[in-house]
Amino acid sequence: MKQTWRWFGPHDAVTTDDMLQSGVEGVVTALYHIPPATVWSVSEIETRQKAIATRVDGTPSGLTWDVVESLPVSEAIKTQSADMAAHLDAYRISLHNIAACGIEVICYNFMPVLDWTRTDLRRPMPHGGNAMSFDLIDFAAFDLGILGRDGAAEDYSETLVHAAHDRLSGMDDAARRTLTDNIVAGLPGANDAWTLEEVRRHLATYADIDAGRLRANLIDFLAEVAPLAQELGLRLCCHPDDPPFPLLGLPRVMSTQSDYAQVTQAVDLAANGVTFCTGSLGVDPDFDPVAFIETLGPRIHFAHLRNTTRDGFSDERRCSFHEALHLEGDTDMVATLRSLLAEESCRRDAGRNDHSIPMRPDHGQQILSDLTRDSAPGYPLIGRMRGLAELRGIIAALS
Repeated sequence: MKQTWRWFGPHDAVTTDDMLQSGVEGVVTALYHIPPATVWSVSEIETRQKAIATRVDGTPSGLTWDVVESLPVSEAIKTQSADMAAHLDAYRISLHNIAACGIEVICYNFMPVLDWTRTDLRRPMPHGGNAMSFDLIDFAAFDLGILGRDGAAEDYSETLVHAAHDRLSGMDDAARRTLTDNIVAGLPGANDAWTLEEVRRHLATYADIDAGRLRANLIDFLAEVAPLAQELGLRLCCHPDDPPFPLLGLPRVMSTQSDYAQVTQAVDLAANGVTFCTGSLGVDPDFDPVAFIETLGPRIHFAHLRNTTRDGFSDERRCSFHEALHLEGDTDMVATLRSLLAEESCRRDAGRNDHSIPMRPDHGQQILSDLTRDSAPGYPLIGRMRGLAELRGIIAALS
């Protein structure tokens, strides 16, 4: 497996030197300053490639841009609204330009409105560090009492509604602002400036879109772009919903192995693939990583190896959880890596040129000097380096 690292560009607190010292072999990044539905030009892509290839002192780093994460899919494409045709054209041009620059793997997601969602970006852990977490009661308190979404109470059990109102009554204005900021943060650099009114407006665009309609829209999107990706030698890979259950009344369509099977079969091209995120998928108690790999392994183009632990309040299939240490959560990481290595072996035997699956130690707890370093939530230097070292050790042992 190729050991990669997510980097947010030249302004990231983590430098190319830090990545090299951590044992990183390749970089995962995106042009975060370019809005969705805007063409990625060759010059912008090459500028980022040069930054990756250069150490702090200006000498070559030897690092390459291996995975785009993410080339955003606009809300107009997800909802099939008025600007969809123009946005699809921009997406296709960006695919051409990415291919022209030699990058082959492109991660994206199809989550409506918000990207990943957490209620606490720095929850204290018993060892003294911090971790991101999702508390279902806090989230319901936001939905019911701060956002005030119409019909929100119908989405929760009576027990959870009472617990949420109790939780909200104990929050002062500062605590409510912090909770709101954490929830609308989404992907770093994406939605962190949204107001509550903007969130309400975006939610309204999904009033007539259920899971079946959203899945059909995703398949339509892939029917438009996957054949081109195949022609260009690109591999698209959809990231799972995070968390893998509906939020704010919005549908979720990439939360389970069954979801992926439906979408990959509907557009049955090698270019239509999977971002295998064990943290997002692992929040579901029915997630079986080995079965997922054995069934959909040939379509896994990228792996996010992280772990989560279910804890606290749950309500049917929705639950609270926190970002665990890479080897200590609910997902058996040893069994997962054994299966991924077996998939790589099958690819080598078949002569596939993508036999080495890029993986990264997704997310990480803040530990040691991370606690005083300014980094994007979930992306500390030392916490991810610890995770990468642990994953590398398992791979070495299994190999």
